[in-house]
Amino acid sequence: MIKYYTPLGKVCMTGEYFAGLVGAAVQSCYGVCGMSANGTSDSLKSLVFGANHPDHGVRVTEENGRLVIDLHIKMMYGLNIAAIVRSITHKVKYAVEDATTLRVARINVYVDDIV
Repeated sequence: MIKYYTPLGKVCMTGEYFAGLVGAAVQSCYGVCGMSANGTSDSLKSLVFGANHPDHGVRVTEENGRLVIDLHIKMMYGLNIAAIVRSITHKVKYAVEDATTLRVARINVYVDDIV
């Protein structure tokens, strides 16, 4: 849960909100086939809830008041990985900063599979 304070009070945003926001931005990028599991807890959630649970392949943490986003993706074969990753980072950063007014410190993209 990400918390920050405004002159009107405290705002709390859940991890599911960020996962849905980031997941939608990533899925709309060219060359991305889907998200992949980012560890044993994500693999276990996939078994229980199916492959499309909200935070599948997305992890958002806070570091010194700024967001750190980890993405685990599957890409299409034969595409320029560096160009696709650059596109993903720009799109995700814009989507998060536009929707939440929070700053993004870093976006780590892990290409786990090429389909």
